[in-house]
Amino acid sequence: MKEFITRGLSGAFYAFLLIATVLVSEYTFWGLIFIFGIISLYELQKLLQLNSYLSYFIFIGFLLYFSVFKLNYHALTALLIFTIFVKILLLKDLMIIHKIPLFEGKKYLVVIFYLISSFIFLTLIPYYDGNYEPELLIGAFILVWVNDSFAYLVGKNFGRKKLFERISPKKTVEGFLGGLFFSLLSSYVIYNYTAIFDYKIWLGLAALISIFGTLGDLIQSKLKRQANVKDSGRLMPGHGGLLDRLDSILFAGTFIYAYLLIVQNVS
Repeated sequence: MKEFITRGLSGAFYAFLLIATVLVSEYTFWGLIFIFGIISLYELQKLLQLNSYLSYFIFIGFLLYFSVFKLNYHALTALLIFTIFVKILLLKDLMIIHKIPLFEGKKYLVVIFYLISSFIFLTLIPYYDGNYEPELLIGAFILVWVNDSFAYLVGKNFGRKKLFERISPKKTVEGFLGGLFFSLLSSYVIYNYTAIFDYKIWLGLAALISIFGTLGDLIQSKLKRQANVKDSGRLMPGHGGLLDRLDSILFAGTFIYAYLLIVQNVS
């Protein structure tokens, strides 16, 4: 019971902090992303056994260049393509091989295109139409939380068939489907409280978040398994590290941004 209360309070504070800073202004949002990014970089490099100060300077440079000042659309497009390509390679490594090959050069690729660029595209989601729309990002986070919560609840109570046992023994197919179902249901509720998209686009967002969020969580689980650790850190009592809380939205965020680009161009 004590662990459950600790986990609940920790999660509630995290959710309140995130929602409040996103709603206050774009500047508090950038500040939070900066802090989250630095902490997540530290946790990931610890998992990868990589000690590089260069990564922090790359993160700060990318954040200023792409997110704050938005200096070069063509460079951003190239970053999106490279990020999706690297994430596809990580998915291939997840599905096919026993261990993700993390030689020195690939560690930097993982740091830059798995983590740093994921933060960049996360910051760009609220600017899908050029204006700051905090409700869109909050909606995306809510869908992640709904998916994670109901995947856990459905899996724990009704789960029989393992989803990816050698990486995450507790995840089940029933849990994944439960998370997907309630995410789709929640997206319709969010649609009714926002005036950003119609319900079909929100349904698409919910599906993307459920699928790619789950895959992002599995990749993070595999990285932790290779590092022989249970959590990426101990910042959040009952949850582990900050990266353990952000892995789903960070991995899915790149595909959400690409999806919004398609929606914007098609409409």
